[in-house]
Amino acid sequence: MKRALKFFLSIMFFNLVIFQSFNFVIRAQTMSKAFINGKIYTVNEKQPYAEAVVIEGNKIIFAGSESGAQKFIKPNTEVIDLEGKLMLPGFNDSHLHFISGGNYLLGINLRPALSKEKFVKIIEDYINNRRLPDSVWITGGRWDHELWPDKSLPTKELIDSISPNTPVFVSRIDGHMGLANSKALELAGITKYTKDPDGGLIVRDSETGEPTGILKDNAMGLVFKVIPPPSLEENIEAALRAIEEARKLGVTSVQDMTQFGELDAYQKVMEDGKLTCRIYSIWPIDKYETIVRAGVTVGNEKGFIKRGALKGYADGSLGASTAWFFEPYVNDPSNYGLPMDVVTNGNLEKWAFDVDRNRLQLCVHAIGDRANAFMLDLYQRIKEGNAPWDRRFRIEHAQHLRRDDIYRFAEIGVIASVQPYHCIDDGVWAEKRIGPERIKSTHVYHSLIESGAVVAFGTDWPVAPLNPLLGIYAAVTRRTVDGKNPDGWIPEEKIAVEDAIKCYTLNAAYASFEEKLKGSIEAGKLADFVVLSNDILNIDPVKIKDVVVEMTVFNGDIVYEREK
Repeated sequence: MKRALKFFLSIMFFNLVIFQSFNFVIRAQTMSKAFINGKIYTVNEKQPYAEAVVIEGNKIIFAGSESGAQKFIKPNTEVIDLEGKLMLPGFNDSHLHFISGGNYLLGINLRPALSKEKFVKIIEDYINNRRLPDSVWITGGRWDHELWPDKSLPTKELIDSISPNTPVFVSRIDGHMGLANSKALELAGITKYTKDPDGGLIVRDSETGEPTGILKDNAMGLVFKVIPPPSLEENIEAALRAIEEARKLGVTSVQDMTQFGELDAYQKVMEDGKLTCRIYSIWPIDKYETIVRAGVTVGNEKGFIKRGALKGYADGSLGASTAWFFEPYVNDPSNYGLPMDVVTNGNLEKWAFDVDRNRLQLCVHAIGDRANAFMLDLYQRIKEGNAPWDRRFRIEHAQHLRRDDIYRFAEIGVIASVQPYHCIDDGVWAEKRIGPERIKSTHVYHSLIESGAVVAFGTDWPVAPLNPLLGIYAAVTRRTVDGKNPDGWIPEEKIAVEDAIKCYTLNAAYASFEEKLKGSIEAGKLADFVVLSNDILNIDPVKIKDVVVEMTVFNGDIVYEREK
């Protein structure tokens, strides 16, 4: 009886969400808008530029000359003067952690910590100002020790005195290592006798063998499993904060690496009429059977929230020295990085074949050259072993590639889902990890595009800023954040502004099987736009990082306008 009631209620909730979404669209369709007197870069190869766009409800009905737009403008059409500003399709972030980003904005932020002293002070102030009970965990962080004068990793002793009874676990900027204080280690049961889990590393003092507090990759799971999961209300609060940030930055679509419980928050926000971006929800690959049982396949869900993709991990990160390479790290000749446990135990391959057989998309994190080669080999085997379909494999990050592997992306049909801001961030210190030769084939956006591969841009937010204009700036200039590469780090891999825009719009839409719905400004597509303060196609590329969003249009509605 309880099971039947639960099923009935879930069906009613689903129908309510669909009804709300349908009603939203119907309301939008009662209005038409005309955007005139602008420079509109459409990302439509057949008609790259337009002067005016007319929409009916949530769909574009005309994009072309201002004179041609007149026959579509009715007495009740709202006319918006773009005042010569540049309009683009709404930005689509092809890889982020949306609710984590909202929590990052709401919680402790260690990114500004440029020294160990500042690191400690931010945590101390956070504890004192919030007056938190001892039982409440301090999480978040996003610290980067590579920015500190002393680039050694922090230890639990650094923060134990300011948090003797409060458990603290704060992650590094890339999310592949974190620092736990002694209280957190105690609650997680981690001692000098705890074995390293497969695909993870408990960093230990070289003399005593005691844990230093630094946990890498799968070792972080030992702490995560004892941290209370966020409530639905907490996830909703974080989702709303993330959505607000997206509006300000012209982001109208996101491809989210969704964690347990987060989809419920998105659905509640949509039900309340507060969802102002489209979400492609990418689930952890070990949950794929749940999606299969629900009957989901790529492209068979409609509305603002869609599923259809699964994310796995092949390795760790360069910053944590866990990215998996063929050759050892220059600064640690015994270390080749860490293949994930699902790689070594065969689960990733097993799951990947089954995911693909069920017409679901594979999106696998690979950073080191060996991890990327492993995934390209696996995708080749799947392509040869499973029935053909429009599968669109993805490698998330694709940072370090052997030169011969670059061409395999196009040959096999693998989308490179990359984050250009990582290029100018990691570029400050990456060569110290892997040396001058391997660095030449790092973040090779130009080579991938020239080879015919589809390259989609994202941010990995909150690992990097959500702002797509910073990503475009990074891809076009490759000027590292330390200012030491004014002509670009590995300058031959710089790309044109037009290509960078396409990677953030039409290519990103292709990466989620939605290029026929959005990603370019042409009749029949969804009315998602962004209007910029400056023409990034014609200004000095160095100035792109200073450009701001004037207006964001989502589903035909103006959802953000910058205050004059």
